[in-house]
Amino acid sequence: MLVSWIILVLSGAAIVLAGTRLSRYGDQIAALTGIGRLWIGVVFMAAATSLPEVFTTVSACLIDAPDLAAGDLFGAVLANMFTLGLIDLVYRDKRVWEQATFEHTLVAALAMLLTGMAAFLLLFRNGTGSSVIQGGSALLFLIYVFGMRVVFRQEDVKRRQRAQQLLAQAAAEDDQGQVSVRRDGLRRAAIGFLAATMILVLAAPLLVKSAKEIADQSGVSTTFLGTSLVAVVTTLPELVTSLAAVRLGAFDLAVGNLFGSNAFNMAAFLFADLAYHEGPLFGAIASTHALTALWGIVMMNIGLMGIVYRVEKRYWLIEPDSLVMILGYLLGLLLLF
Repeated sequence: MLVSWIILVLSGAAIVLAGTRLSRYGDQIAALTGIGRLWIGVVFMAAATSLPEVFTTVSACLIDAPDLAAGDLFGAVLANMFTLGLIDLVYRDKRVWEQATFEHTLVAALAMLLTGMAAFLLLFRNGTGSSVIQGGSALLFLIYVFGMRVVFRQEDVKRRQRAQQLLAQAAAEDDQGQVSVRRDGLRRAAIGFLAATMILVLAAPLLVKSAKEIADQSGVSTTFLGTSLVAVVTTLPELVTSLAAVRLGAFDLAVGNLFGSNAFNMAAFLFADLAYHEGPLFGAIASTHALTALWGIVMMNIGLMGIVYRVEKRYWLIEPDSLVMILGYLLGLLLLF
């Protein structure tokens, strides 16, 4: 078991190392292209930092551990909201959630919709349920794609304004020979972003293998292990990148990364379902995971209210909604255990 723990720690360290670079490169790409921090956070950052969950769940399904796969995806929802609460402890100058734009409410609503549908598919197994859950993962993915299209259209007006400002800035810099410098900076940021993503891809299979061995040797259920230990480790990129984004003042990048990751994780059930060859994945997952999914929706609602409610004051060292978020995560793990 010692070897398994060593592999788990080393693979987790690699994930953290790669995650520390993603926020910096993501912020640079947003600044150099004019796409915007919200869109970069919701799509690119969320997809990149969610790759450990995707490859972990696919690897778990390939070794016939569907509960470990589902526990990782549903547990990541809880862990990401726990991260949203922890951000408040690190940045104490202003209310972090107050700095996020209202457009995040659309992404949060999409994440809650997908998580609720995943819980429904998990519980709907009798009668004609088998035919419904067979295509359930594909339906989740299609809703995610449609939702991202809606978010993109919501941000399109602001994106065009930023693009016009960048064109005017580039024209002003042309006489000074700064255009090539900007292109080189964008190229380096893109290469660094892809390199960090590849590290996440390589470390994820080692993580799931060591976690499965620990579960088999310790007797802990794969449902609880996936929701707690594996989910926490695979969401370390979200934690590290979000904290780094907050330190950079990129609040939309941080919040968009967390809510976007929750939505992407539910769409990732499609990849896990394709890797599982014993039948529909939702038919093989323990119904206990529905508790995790529904509790995740509760926590996302708390985060959504924290963004919308703009007149709240900080008490002592933390905002009340952030404290509720942190305590809610611990209570959810206790209930699941």
